[in-house]
Amino acid sequence: MELAKPRVDIGLSTNDLQPMLAFWQEQAGIPFDHLLRIRRGQDQHRHDALGSVLKINHHADPLPETAPSGYRELIVARPGLTAPMTLTDPDGNRVTLVPPGLGGVTQIGLRLAVRDLAAHCRFYREGLGLTEAAPGAFRAGETLLILEQSPDAPSDAGMAGKGWRYITFQVFKVDEEHARILAKGGREAMPPTTLGTTARISMVRDPDGNWIEISQRASIVGNLDAH
Repeated sequence: MELAKPRVDIGLSTNDLQPMLAFWQEQAGIPFDHLLRIRRGQDQHRHDALGSVLKINHHADPLPETAPSGYRELIVARPGLTAPMTLTDPDGNRVTLVPPGLGGVTQIGLRLAVRDLAAHCRFYREGLGLTEAAPGAFRAGETLLILEQSPDAPSDAGMAGKGWRYITFQVFKVDEEHARILAKGGREAMPPTTLGTTARISMVRDPDGNWIEISQRASIVGNLDAH
């Protein structure tokens, strides 16, 4: 995968906006960047996590009580720390602040629980074309994706629900990347779709069904051409 931005973004969903914003901005120290109105009843509060976007999607209507995704934890490198500090937001999402370089995290890390580590390693290595920095750990630019086998990892978690729901890769040509991922065994969740003048995106799913957004964002690559 040819990344247009050398960092991965992560999105969560919530019904409880103000306590979540207070936690992420004040306790976790992730600064607010800007508000993106997705659709009626859904606003995305975008925060800057060392160049990655933490997307706090606020839904006005109650979110269903569904199983969590396999995305378990956001790890953020924080200069000045001498030991890790794990925090939990009001919805139960985990974030760990670590000294830069600890566990290979120099920017952010994303911890993912999976049912079959070997199958996921093949998908992230061959399907997404990422570099395996260590057994089960993959580099996407500056971001480290950490896969851990877990018998209680969910299967086919829905996009709708509270908590961590998807990650985003910014690319130059979403149609080409989407087709390549499917050719390598990825599962399609949404074909490439243009969202106004903002982005052209698609969705794929890993072997456990976790959602992955592939995004061609106009503000990054300059155009939304399909080919």
